[in-house]
Amino acid sequence: MHKYQVGIIGGTGMVGQRLVTLLADHPWFQLTLIAASARSAGQRYEDAVSGRWAMDVPIPDKAQDLLLYDAQADVAAIAGQVDFVFCAVDMPKQELQALEEAYAKAECPVVSNNSAHRQTADVPMVIPEVNPQHLSVIPAQRRRLGTQRGFIATKSNCSIQSYVPALTALQDFGLARILVCTYQAISGAGRTFKTWPEMVDNLIPYISGEEEKSEQEPLKVWGTVKDGVIVNASAPAITAQCMRVPVSNGHTAAVFVSFRSRPTQEQILQAWSTFQGRPQQLNLPTAPRQFLHYFDQPDRPQVKLDRELEGGMGISIGRLRPDSQYDYKFVSLSHNTLRGAAGGAVLLAELLCAEGYITPR
Repeated sequence: MHKYQVGIIGGTGMVGQRLVTLLADHPWFQLTLIAASARSAGQRYEDAVSGRWAMDVPIPDKAQDLLLYDAQADVAAIAGQVDFVFCAVDMPKQELQALEEAYAKAECPVVSNNSAHRQTADVPMVIPEVNPQHLSVIPAQRRRLGTQRGFIATKSNCSIQSYVPALTALQDFGLARILVCTYQAISGAGRTFKTWPEMVDNLIPYISGEEEKSEQEPLKVWGTVKDGVIVNASAPAITAQCMRVPVSNGHTAAVFVSFRSRPTQEQILQAWSTFQGRPQQLNLPTAPRQFLHYFDQPDRPQVKLDRELEGGMGISIGRLRPDSQYDYKFVSLSHNTLRGAAGGAVLLAELLCAEGYITPR
């Protein structure tokens, strides 16, 4: 089959590095170029990440000698060489919005890992198994941008992917109230224990902007497409507390939920075991075969044991039991730089290609 030519915008950061490893042997995508900041432009990729390569595998051979482009100055040159780009850059929100729109207007689809456009009404924010129908807003976005091929699609915040899929499987029972506490790995801040030794034997009960995202983004994911925009769901009510914990990879959530029509525990377990999404139907390369896994053991899921489930793309759930204030409570876990970030972006790109939203030039 045709291999899509792919670029990474922001390839030297932690998510960008993870994307480089995931694309090295991807059956559909060929990594063609990498862009970063102006100070890195012109360097070999291996030289640019020397001393700060954070992955547990070596730099792929195919990426080592790629010469970096300037992510901002070389938009036209980049857009002319690739079928689409992944974007994973660290910039102020308005600058990032402008940059992603510049690529889209250069007729280059953008699959974004960034938060800048997540609340833009005609930009789909997609967890592929949960709300693939939101991709239908892309034609309206193209009309606004004045493009034929170009558009922006983004993935959600990494932490909500640890629990929103589990709750989505229970929507038929009427989600009424949700309380969630997340315990988030340091890689979510782009750090390792080597670069952030202060996190050893520590917990920080604050992550800037995270609680707002945890309370607002699920409502967009559960929203509906109407008149060319995504209208956020008005319920359930969500409150969140987010903490940074001394874990390298893996976001854990403690979830408390009440329903309009309370299910039995058996009904919940059945809903989780049978839940499938569009990626499973299409047999996409990165899709987990079993999306939601429930563990009967009282001490599971555990980060060390379960974050790599289904290649890091599965969701681990455990400890379902009745609660004294809510109907039920449970614990869930996802790998934040795989399912939550780079892997989720790759899966979204696969879905966009399979559904015809991204086509070869």
